[in-house]
Amino acid sequence: MRWKQGRRSNNVEDRRSASSSSMGAMGGLSAVGRILPILLGTKTGRTLLVVAVVVYFGAKFMGYDLLHLATPPNTMGQSNNQQLSAKDQELADFVSVILADTESTWHQEFKRLGLTYQEPTLVLFRNAVSSACGYAQSAMGPFYCPGDHKLYIDLAFYEDMKTKLGAPGDFAQAYVIAHEVGHHVQTLLGISAKVSQAQSRASKEQANQLSVKQELQADCYAGIWGHYANTERQMLEDGDIEEALIAAAAIGDDKLQQQAGGVVRPESFTHGSSKQRVEWFKRGFEQGSVNACNTFK
Repeated sequence: MRWKQGRRSNNVEDRRSASSSSMGAMGGLSAVGRILPILLGTKTGRTLLVVAVVVYFGAKFMGYDLLHLATPPNTMGQSNNQQLSAKDQELADFVSVILADTESTWHQEFKRLGLTYQEPTLVLFRNAVSSACGYAQSAMGPFYCPGDHKLYIDLAFYEDMKTKLGAPGDFAQAYVIAHEVGHHVQTLLGISAKVSQAQSRASKEQANQLSVKQELQADCYAGIWGHYANTERQMLEDGDIEEALIAAAAIGDDKLQQQAGGVVRPESFTHGSSKQRVEWFKRGFEQGSVNACNTFK
């Protein structure tokens, strides 16, 4: 990607100096509840729960406050108590540029809809973090919290993408941010609230189906960002789209179930199959329109 000349976002909180591996264990986060049906179907799956959680990207944390510990954020550029490598600093710079570029895309798209886009904040942390949605450890992967309109990521996840998911590359890393921003867009448009209400009245299988539609829409929204990053700002290089498609395929529910040693059970899907995730990202990328992303039809 051609990103180094891009604008940096003002909406980044660097909490890496405040994060600590000594933080206590979390309990009952919703991402765990979404993964358990996939993993508990087999003995092997139960054994591999921790591994699967590490690689399970995109899990959404919904609405609790289990233990909210106030930690004052550090803005980027301030000194940290923990030593940050040059690679750490470059990755932080990278996600700031990607976040800024999603801001450009969604300000434009919301204006077309006659709305005003409210920019989310991206929080960088190490090991563990508190949010309006509860207390999380980095093993849960990146997430978006609708309670505070913030995205959370431990940048060590990008190494997991390369080594555990087999999804290297800077555009694959950008896809992570764009997908979580997609959930923010759903929150602003009222989609997330409607899904939650419908899930509260639905059977478990129906609730899973709604979750799949919501996740696929976030993939499509990520594709919309990619469309404009490419056509208007020429950020993409040869091979970038393939990186994103590999990442989308790597986190399909069917592939994760197979990796866990279990039988593929579509009724337990919460994010969609590899094929679905690739197709919806491509649809957003090719059409560049919110109207192309109605996964609920």
